Amino acid sequence: MADISVADIKALRDATGAGMMDAKKALTEAGGDMEEARKILREKGLAKAATRTDRDNAEGAIAIASGDGAAAIVHLKSETDFAAKSEDFLAVVEAVAASVLADGEDAAGTHQAAIEELQITKKENIELGLVSRVTAGDSESIDTYLHKQDGRGVNGVVVVGNGVDEGTLHEVALHIAFAKPIGLSRDEIDPAVAATEREALLEITKAEGKPEAAWDKIVEGRLSAWYADQVLLEQGLNGDKTSVQDSLGGGSIVSFSQAYLGG
Repeated sequence: MADISVADIKALRDATGAGMMDAKKALTEAGGDMEEARKILREKGLAKAATRTDRDNAEGAIAIASGDGAAAIVHLKSETDFAAKSEDFLAVVEAVAASVLADGEDAAGTHQAAIEELQITKKENIELGLVSRVTAGDSESIDTYLHKQDGRGVNGVVVVGNGVDEGTLHEVALHIAFAKPIGLSRDEIDPAVAATEREALLEITKAEGKPEAAWDKIVEGRLSAWYADQVLLEQGLNGDKTSVQDSLGGGSIVSFSQAYLGG
């Protein structure tokens, strides 16, 4: 049996975040081989992490990287803000965003080992949420906004405009962060989502005792108002009466991406 010292156990614990007893058991199983013990702990940690995948992970951190006519936005999800505020967690989400900017969305997969290490050390359901890379055409421009709290990004936006001045495009980015539209226009709304809303509005209309002959017209009016609240181009810019579309000075919004905690 290998001679396992307290110093060895402590070193393994510090390196992996494992408990003292788990570190000792792993070293014993590995015959004192530190690397083999780390491998054992990692495998056991991943097995435990697999049982956490159904746990709510509405927390996390968001990172944005931009340059050369492109921008990447990444959301790394966690169960607690405590985990999301840690330096190692923030380093991973920043690294993923930088890789996605440089090499595309598939590059996020190259960080799976680092994410798995977080799953083990934080003992939480940690996984990637939104991963998006946006590019601007020759006549287009990109603006980004990242709202931070306690050192981590909690609400990020990337928006692409065509023929929209820099100041207005940034105002649109700020508006998106606040208003959280679910689509650019009505065409982008999932028909199933709209159908569910229509059914709910019909039940409300019936409960109000409106004449049956008027139901369709009333529901259509209410559904139109719902769309105006949900789609970016019809929302009032920063809550004003003037819509985003009418604030663009003849330009257009090409696309946007947003990630926020709980979204």
